Amino acid sequence: MPKPSNPGKHPNRLLAALRPDELAELVPHLQTVALGRQQVLNGTDGSSGRVYFPWSAIASMVTTMEDGSSVEVATVGNEGLIGLPETVSMEVRVQVPGEASALSESSFRNAVRDGGALRRVVRRYSQALLGHIAQSAACNGRHSVAQRCARWLLMAHDRIDGDEYPITQETLSQMLGVRRASVTTAANTLQRAGFIRYGRGVLRIVDRSGLETATCECYRVIRGGHERVID
Repeated sequence: MPKPSNPGKHPNRLLAALRPDELAELVPHLQTVALGRQQVLNGTDGSSGRVYFPWSAIASMVTTMEDGSSVEVATVGNEGLIGLPETVSMEVRVQVPGEASALSESSFRNAVRDGGALRRVVRRYSQALLGHIAQSAACNGRHSVAQRCARWLLMAHDRIDGDEYPITQETLSQMLGVRRASVTTAANTLQRAGFIRYGRGVLRIVDRSGLETATCECYRVIRGGHERVID
């Protein structure tokens, strides 16, 4: 399964799904921002004041337990947006730094309230995101750490330019909700198979087709749900 492409369009695929005239109405309200690694974009109080449309950044929606441990319930990149009201109870944390378009919450509410194309696209994305969260929950409970690790790496690969991106094993262990030793074992297995190359906090996808054989069906289900949003 090849990476999704978006040639000659807006870097965020939701915004790229709008007609040029529809996007032009939003452009004066959009601000380009740089998102740093581990930056929290909206806490559980929902006080960010912005909605983000990632370009190259990748963020994780995480649920935190009473003991301070956390697990990722969804990944958000250039296929989506951050700041939907129904996700306000989840912390959104940047895992791969990059750029995004930011829109104030008031401008976003106005654009969605008008009932135009953005409202339709956001509604469809909301449905895909809920499916993503449900599939992630099933995946976390049923599939091996190696399969889940391969899924995360493929989803990150879909959302970046090129084949290389910064990621630490500590971050992966937090996102998968497992011990770091388990992630180390999984990453070593994928590296020995020749699917990835990892060192000094940078991961490179060497054999994408091979990596797809190492993951579970959840990757294809989640990606398919997001692809249908922009068909």
